[in-house]
Amino acid sequence: MEQRIGSSSKPVEGAGFDPAFIPGLTAPAAKSEQEQEPQAAAPEPAEEPEPEQEQEQEPKAKAAEAPAEPEEEEEAPADGPVFEASDRRAKFAADHRGVRLSLDEENCEFRWEEIAAVETESPRFGKRFTITVHTPDRRWYPIEIEATARARFKEWEDRLDAVLDAYFEEA
Repeated sequence: MEQRIGSSSKPVEGAGFDPAFIPGLTAPAAKSEQEQEPQAAAPEPAEEPEPEQEQEQEPKAKAAEAPAEPEEEEEAPADGPVFEASDRRAKFAADHRGVRLSLDEENCEFRWEEIAAVETESPRFGKRFTITVHTPDRRWYPIEIEATARARFKEWEDRLDAVLDAYFEEA
Protein backbone atom coordinates (compact mmCIF):
# COMPACT_ATOMS: atom_id res chain seq x y z
CA MET A 1 0.00 0.00 0.00
CA GLU A 2 1.41 3.36 -0.99
CA GLN A 3 1.00 6.48 1.03
CA ARG A 4 1.02 9.75 -0.85
CA ILE A 5 1.82 13.18 0.47
CA GLY A 6 -1.35 15.17 0.86
CA SER A 7 -3.44 12.02 0.71
CA SER A 8 -6.47 11.74 2.93
CA SER A 9 -5.83 8.03 3.55
CA LYS A 10 -5.02 6.83 7.04
CA PRO A 11 -1.29 6.17 7.69
CA VAL A 12 -0.24 2.55 8.01
CA GLU A 13 -0.12 1.27 11.59
CA GLY A 14 1.28 -1.85 13.13
CA ALA A 15 4.37 -3.49 14.53
CA GLY A 16 6.25 -2.98 11.25
CA PHE A 17 6.08 0.78 11.77
CA ASP A 18 5.85 1.02 15.55
CA PRO A 19 7.80 -1.59 17.55
CA ALA A 20 5.71 -0.84 20.63
CA PHE A 21 2.42 -1.61 18.81
CA ILE A 22 0.69 -4.65 20.32
CA PRO A 23 -3.07 -4.90 19.74
CA GLY A 24 -5.00 -5.73 22.86
CA LEU A 25 -2.26 -4.60 25.21
CA THR A 26 -3.79 -2.21 27.69
CA ALA A 27 -2.16 1.19 28.01
CA PRO A 28 -1.86 2.99 31.34
CA ALA A 29 -4.99 4.93 32.15
CA ALA A 30 -4.66 8.56 31.11
CA LYS A 31 -5.32 11.17 33.73
CA SER A 32 -8.41 13.26 33.22
CA GLU A 33 -8.05 16.87 32.14
CA GLN A 34 -8.85 18.04 35.65
CA GLU A 35 -5.99 16.05 37.19
CA GLN A 36 -3.40 17.02 34.58
CA GLU A 37 -3.86 20.78 34.74
CA PRO A 38 -3.78 22.75 37.96
CA GLN A 39 -7.08 24.36 38.72
CA ALA A 40 -7.51 27.52 36.73
CA ALA A 41 -8.47 30.69 38.52
CA ALA A 42 -12.23 30.99 38.79
CA PRO A 43 -13.77 33.77 36.72
CA GLU A 44 -14.58 36.90 38.61
CA PRO A 45 -18.16 37.09 39.82
CA ALA A 46 -18.67 40.37 37.95
CA GLU A 47 -18.22 38.58 34.60
CA GLU A 48 -21.15 36.49 33.53
CA PRO A 49 -20.37 33.83 30.91
CA GLU A 50 -22.16 34.18 27.63
CA PRO A 51 -24.82 31.53 26.83
CA GLU A 52 -22.51 29.89 24.27
CA GLN A 53 -19.77 29.49 26.87
CA GLU A 54 -22.24 27.91 29.31
CA GLN A 55 -23.29 25.36 26.70
CA GLU A 56 -19.66 24.47 25.98
CA GLN A 57 -18.85 24.01 29.66
CA GLU A 58 -21.78 21.62 30.31
CA PRO A 59 -20.71 18.92 27.79
CA LYS A 60 -17.14 19.05 29.17
CA ALA A 61 -18.45 18.46 32.69
CA LYS A 62 -20.63 15.58 31.47
CA ALA A 63 -17.72 14.07 29.54
CA ALA A 64 -15.53 14.15 32.65
CA GLU A 65 -18.21 12.25 34.58
CA ALA A 66 -18.92 9.67 31.84
CA PRO A 67 -15.78 7.46 32.17
CA ALA A 68 -16.62 6.57 35.78
CA GLU A 69 -19.86 4.80 34.84
CA PRO A 70 -18.48 2.10 32.46
CA GLU A 71 -15.79 1.14 34.97
CA GLU A 72 -18.46 0.46 37.57
CA GLU A 73 -20.36 -1.71 35.09
CA GLU A 74 -17.23 -3.72 34.26
CA GLU A 75 -16.50 -4.36 37.94
CA ALA A 76 -19.96 -5.81 38.55
CA PRO A 77 -19.69 -9.62 38.64
CA ALA A 78 -21.70 -11.55 36.08
CA ASP A 79 -23.72 -14.64 36.89
CA GLY A 80 -22.21 -16.51 33.93
CA PRO A 81 -19.27 -18.90 33.90
CA VAL A 82 -15.73 -17.76 34.68
CA PHE A 83 -12.47 -19.52 33.87
CA GLU A 84 -9.12 -18.82 35.49
CA ALA A 85 -5.89 -20.79 35.31
CA SER A 86 -2.50 -19.69 36.57
CA ASP A 87 0.92 -20.80 37.66
CA ARG A 88 3.84 -18.95 39.24
CA ARG A 89 4.42 -16.77 36.12
CA ALA A 90 1.39 -16.92 33.83
CA LYS A 91 -2.34 -16.29 34.27
CA PHE A 92 -5.30 -16.73 31.92
CA ALA A 93 -8.77 -15.43 32.78
CA ALA A 94 -11.98 -15.45 30.72
CA ASP A 95 -15.34 -14.07 31.82
CA HIS A 96 -18.17 -11.80 30.63
CA ARG A 97 -15.73 -8.93 29.88
CA GLY A 98 -13.41 -10.95 27.64
CA VAL A 99 -10.02 -12.62 27.95
CA ARG A 100 -7.00 -11.46 29.95
CA LEU A 101 -3.48 -12.84 29.65
CA SER A 102 -0.64 -12.13 32.06
CA LEU A 103 2.97 -13.24 31.92
CA ASP A 104 5.24 -11.95 34.64
CA GLU A 105 4.43 -8.23 34.69
CA GLU A 106 3.04 -7.95 31.14
CA ASN A 107 -0.75 -7.89 30.70
CA CYS A 108 -2.94 -8.18 27.65
CA GLU A 109 -6.72 -7.83 27.50
CA PHE A 110 -9.17 -8.68 24.71
CA ARG A 111 -12.89 -7.94 24.55
CA TRP A 112 -14.99 -10.68 22.96
CA GLU A 113 -15.42 -8.58 19.78
CA GLU A 114 -11.63 -8.55 19.32
CA ILE A 115 -11.27 -12.35 19.33
CA ALA A 116 -11.50 -14.56 16.25
CA ALA A 117 -10.73 -17.86 18.00
CA VAL A 118 -9.41 -19.40 21.21
CA GLU A 119 -7.35 -22.56 20.84
CA THR A 120 -6.14 -24.98 23.49
CA GLU A 121 -3.37 -27.54 23.28
CA SER A 122 -2.52 -30.30 25.73
CA PRO A 123 0.98 -31.70 25.35
CA ARG A 124 1.51 -35.42 24.96
CA PHE A 125 4.14 -35.29 27.69
CA GLY A 126 4.66 -32.69 30.37
CA LYS A 127 2.34 -30.38 32.26
CA ARG A 128 2.30 -27.20 30.16
CA PHE A 129 -1.21 -26.35 28.91
CA THR A 130 -1.20 -23.86 26.02
CA ILE A 131 -4.03 -21.41 25.34
CA THR A 132 -3.80 -19.27 22.19
CA VAL A 133 -5.99 -16.23 21.47
CA HIS A 134 -6.35 -15.45 17.76
CA THR A 135 -7.45 -12.00 16.55
CA PRO A 136 -9.22 -11.13 13.28
CA ASP A 137 -6.07 -9.43 11.94
CA ARG A 138 -4.27 -12.83 11.93
CA ARG A 139 -2.24 -12.33 15.08
CA TRP A 140 -2.07 -14.87 17.85
CA TYR A 141 -1.14 -14.65 21.50
CA PRO A 142 -0.16 -17.96 23.14
CA ILE A 143 0.32 -18.47 26.85
CA GLU A 144 1.56 -21.61 28.58
CA ILE A 145 0.36 -22.52 32.05
CA GLU A 146 2.01 -25.25 34.06
CA ALA A 147 -0.57 -27.52 35.70
CA THR A 148 -0.04 -29.26 39.01
CA ALA A 149 -1.16 -32.52 37.37
CA ARG A 150 -2.07 -33.64 33.85
CA ALA A 151 -5.58 -34.44 35.12
CA ARG A 152 -6.25 -30.67 35.31
CA PHE A 153 -6.12 -30.37 31.49
CA LYS A 154 -9.56 -31.97 31.03
CA GLU A 155 -11.07 -29.83 33.79
CA TRP A 156 -9.59 -26.65 32.29
CA GLU A 157 -10.81 -27.48 28.79
CA ASP A 158 -14.35 -28.15 30.07
CA ARG A 159 -14.49 -24.91 32.07
CA LEU A 160 -13.04 -22.86 29.19
CA ASP A 161 -15.56 -24.42 26.78
CA ALA A 162 -18.39 -23.36 29.09
CA VAL A 163 -17.15 -19.74 29.06
CA LEU A 164 -16.67 -19.73 25.29
CA ASP A 165 -20.15 -21.20 24.74
CA ALA A 166 -21.67 -18.49 26.95
CA TYR A 167 -19.86 -15.38 25.64
CA PHE A 168 -18.02 -16.03 22.38
CA GLU A 169 -19.98 -15.69 19.15
CA GLU A 170 -18.33 -16.75 15.91
CA ALA A 171 -18.81 -14.27 13.08
